[in-house]
Amino acid sequence: MLKLTLLFIFSTLLSAANPIVYAALGDVLYNNAKSIQNLRSIACYEPQYKDIDTYLLKIEATKKMGFAIENGDTSVDKKEYLQDLRALSKKNDAFVRSANTTFRQALENEDSTLFAQLVNSGLIDTKKHKNEILRYYYSHHEDINVTDVIEGCLDKDKKLAKSRKKSGQYAKYKKQKEKEKIHRIREQDIYDQKKLEKKLDAEVKLKKLEIQKEKQKALFQ
Repeated sequence: MLKLTLLFIFSTLLSAANPIVYAALGDVLYNNAKSIQNLRSIACYEPQYKDIDTYLLKIEATKKMGFAIENGDTSVDKKEYLQDLRALSKKNDAFVRSANTTFRQALENEDSTLFAQLVNSGLIDTKKHKNEILRYYYSHHEDINVTDVIEGCLDKDKKLAKSRKKSGQYAKYKKQKEKEKIHRIREQDIYDQKKLEKKLDAEVKLKKLEIQKEKQKALFQ
């Protein structure tokens, strides 16, 4: 029943315009609702599904308040509407911060599935993180299905490359790309080396522990 209610809410949120009352604050929340709803399709957000649903139901109720005020309904308190918007704004910002933190973790853990889900959610600023998105995609393209969002970044990168080539900066651009590639390889080598060192260190500690146990066992025999 809840799923059907949420589906109805999103069809309303996406099809209707936003209230003009406090639009500077409301537009951000109403336009971002679909992106926050997309978090429900990401497995690691399952513990927050209920919070997401509660937030989206409140968004819908608040949007109705905005339209009521816009239509001259004096029974709806304009001050209360503003307070609700401010409270929702804090929660919206929390979801955005969470998505960006999880995005960083996906990059660090080389979790390509999670990376793609977050980029596609709409909560990651693709303009701000375009270089990171492209670097990760070029390094892991075999594990990632190209989506509209990622394809948009790729198209922009190709157009930029053509523009630089025409302006005589292509050689410099290509050299920079090679540097970035070498940097990625070195970072991967460092990561692999640290991973190996941790593994060997753990094995050494385990071996020492086994030797100590054997010594203690020999003392009591």
